[in-house]
Amino acid sequence: MMWSDVFLMRNEVLLTIAAFLILCVELMVEPARRQRISTLGILFMAVITVVGFMPTQSGVLFGAMYQTNDYIALMKAILNVGTLVVLLQSVTWLHKENNQDKVSEYLVLIFSTLIGMDFMISSGHFLMFTLGLELATIPIAALAAFQKYEARSSEAGIKMLLLAALSSGVTLFGLSFLYAATPGGSLYFADVQAAAQPSTMFTLGFLFFLSGLAFKISLVPFHLWTADVYEGAPINISSYLSVISKAAASFILVIVLFTVFRSLQMVWTNALAVIAVLTMTIGNLFAIRQQNLKRFLAFSSIAQAGFLLLGAVSGSQLGMTSIMYFMLIYVFSNLGAFGVVSAISNQYGKEHIDDYNGLYRSNPMLSLTMMLSLFSLAGIPPAAGFFGKLFLFGSIAQHGMYTLLIIATVNATISLYYYLLVVKAMFIVKSDTPLAHFRSDNWMRASLVVCVAGILVIGFASVIFDSMFGISIGL
Repeated sequence: MMWSDVFLMRNEVLLTIAAFLILCVELMVEPARRQRISTLGILFMAVITVVGFMPTQSGVLFGAMYQTNDYIALMKAILNVGTLVVLLQSVTWLHKENNQDKVSEYLVLIFSTLIGMDFMISSGHFLMFTLGLELATIPIAALAAFQKYEARSSEAGIKMLLLAALSSGVTLFGLSFLYAATPGGSLYFADVQAAAQPSTMFTLGFLFFLSGLAFKISLVPFHLWTADVYEGAPINISSYLSVISKAAASFILVIVLFTVFRSLQMVWTNALAVIAVLTMTIGNLFAIRQQNLKRFLAFSSIAQAGFLLLGAVSGSQLGMTSIMYFMLIYVFSNLGAFGVVSAISNQYGKEHIDDYNGLYRSNPMLSLTMMLSLFSLAGIPPAAGFFGKLFLFGSIAQHGMYTLLIIATVNATISLYYYLLVVKAMFIVKSDTPLAHFRSDNWMRASLVVCVAGILVIGFASVIFDSMFGISIGL
């Protein structure tokens, strides 16, 4: 293998090296100083993020089981940025007394699951996809149960592991159909694409495969695990699940739909349209009822997944670009909201909406950050989320899907209502005993600054969308 081949796998190689070095450092550092490893992990992730944005060339490895191009590299770069923000927000929580001896485990698990996601996105063979999917899923289950002495966390880990195993079984069952329907029994993307036809066996295989992947994105009716796992897992793990895991699954869904299963577009367009409507509607209706902010953001993320599907339903290059653009905005918007929830939870252990009554009086900057993040999730200008939804809606309007557009607009209005409930609690509802003013650590403040900058800048920087649109042509 030449150096140029290694550079094609730069993200995976660097993440593996980082995980190995963290384990080595833990062996050499005294237990009392192991909390400093969190800084080392952030530095490693920052370097990997910068390298991920460097120009690369298209290529394949391992007999075309691994592939990469500019579009895939950009997907990985978005995941790197989100993971870096999550690590910045995790420092305070990791430095708590009951977590100080588990810093390296946390970082290694995060890097391991990110390696799996990168391999999944770069897969050119369904076997490579499956291996990446499992490598991405198993460490997340361990992270959900990270606080092993808390019943809720252990329960979240068990639910995540059992349901993930079920979804993997469904996925593999679907792949067996695709294998049988492909001449010569191949699972290469190119071979499956060449054999794709709307036959009974091939269509069933595709639907089972889609069902397994829908679990990872929390699409209705495969969403029932989401709220319980988000509530039981540590907040930083919930944010990682909500953003990074969902983004990786969404990216590979785009790749297989627009390449491998392009000839089945009439099948998956109708299926995804129904799932999108159900996901938006159920996610919104259940979000209205929530008082715990982690469950609130869990159902919010389900609803956002429904909006995300609109780009896939359109089946166009605009829709494909809009999905990536929307996910980039979603990374900053959702991590901004989760960051505020994490900061307050670390300080006071409060996670209910009523606890935020009068928050603006005592913590104005956190309140403004939360408001801007929620406005972006709701699609209110000038936040970047407005532009993300605008392009998604435009992609289906371009193809005359006006009924779906009306339903999506109604759901966007409903989401505005429950997002404003949190804003109302912070800015309008009075409290005689609001949460006292506190100052987050520098890492948390840096992460929130990055999120706010992303929310304000991305929507107006048209060059970002134009560049994504140009890169998507090469998919």
